[in-house]
Amino acid sequence: MSEAQAGVAFARQMWADDEASRRLGMEAVAVEQDRAVVRMTIRDDMVNGHAICHGGYIFTLADSCFALACNSRGRLTVAAGADISFTAPGRLGDVLVAEGQVRSAFGRSGITDVTVKRESDGQIIAEFRGRSRTLAVSRP
Repeated sequence: MSEAQAGVAFARQMWADDEASRRLGMEAVAVEQDRAVVRMTIRDDMVNGHAICHGGYIFTLADSCFALACNSRGRLTVAAGADISFTAPGRLGDVLVAEGQVRSAFGRSGITDVTVKRESDGQIIAEFRGRSRTLAVSRP
């Protein structure tokens, strides 16, 4: 198994152990070294009092995609911080697709961008930038 394949296998195992993302109905569509795609359908329990998807769910989708992308090198990597800009609302029944790409990895730090789009028309819903930190310890 190559180093890239081992890294992707590490990220896939992390995903298999991620109960939170699974319970939100997220699906890992693609996992490659430094890249991931995750989709989620907006359910009625994700819609807020304005009849739009609560921003926390959109952030969580982006964060889960970020985690897959930045762990795809096979080292235990966690979020050090993240920012999100919401650009359009998601609505009940929309399928959201998050695509994440590691932009920079230096030392134990990294920067990963995630774009969240509505699947039906490609409308950008949010832009997320995550800052990661690789830990010196092995996965528990």
